[in-house]
Amino acid sequence: MRAAAGLLCLLAAFHARADNVTDGPNVLLGGGVERMPAWMGSSEHRNQAVPYIQAELPWHVTLSTLDGLTVDLIHGQQWHGGLYGNYLWGRDHDELGAPLAGVVDSLAPRLNGGGYLEYQATVQLNLGATLSHDTQGAGAYLNVYADYDLPALGYIEHSLQLQWQGMNGPAMRRFFGVTPGQAAKLGVVPWSPGAGSQQVSLEYDAYIPTSVHTGFALAVNYTRLLGAAADSPLVRSFGTPNQLTTTLAFVYRL
Repeated sequence: MRAAAGLLCLLAAFHARADNVTDGPNVLLGGGVERMPAWMGSSEHRNQAVPYIQAELPWHVTLSTLDGLTVDLIHGQQWHGGLYGNYLWGRDHDELGAPLAGVVDSLAPRLNGGGYLEYQATVQLNLGATLSHDTQGAGAYLNVYADYDLPALGYIEHSLQLQWQGMNGPAMRRFFGVTPGQAAKLGVVPWSPGAGSQQVSLEYDAYIPTSVHTGFALAVNYTRLLGAAADSPLVRSFGTPNQLTTTLAFVYRL
């Protein structure tokens, strides 16, 4: 989930598909570097090594460092849907930095699970939504997205994704809330947001092959925080609602 910079790697423009559910796995593996906000809403960035996995496995199972784990239970020509799981980044003491470190809570990474539904409107355009809930916590997340495959530039495959995300109250307060005690130490007003829109994002993904089995995957994601997330004192006083994440990875197709 991009709102929490919670994905292990924000790239996926090249998708391998197995022809039959009983075929062997079709897998891309690699690694690279991601430059991402230090915490959700931060104006500072951090660089970190990230893995790349895009695996289409037998029996309609997909494992992706962008899209998480999906188990396709509805596998029609246009409609797809089933189980969904993903991983959310948190924030630690060092990432918060001064003056937030030691005042604002650090957040451990979390797994969330739920379901997804996707409709292939055209060969190039997919529309979909995911609804998930923390496996250890009360946060719930709704993502609505549109993926569009752009015309190839020679051997370069590339695409755009537009995504809106909303959170329930516990998730919003986890990432953007400020308790009265914290507010007094930081010199801001307390903030206890409820459910609502949290962000909208636009991402460009490209796969640049270097051989039959190797290539570079690039992703550039711009996110704008919305509503109570953008109005949080953490964002207004110590960060920015404009979030930029870039990723470059070298991948190998098995």
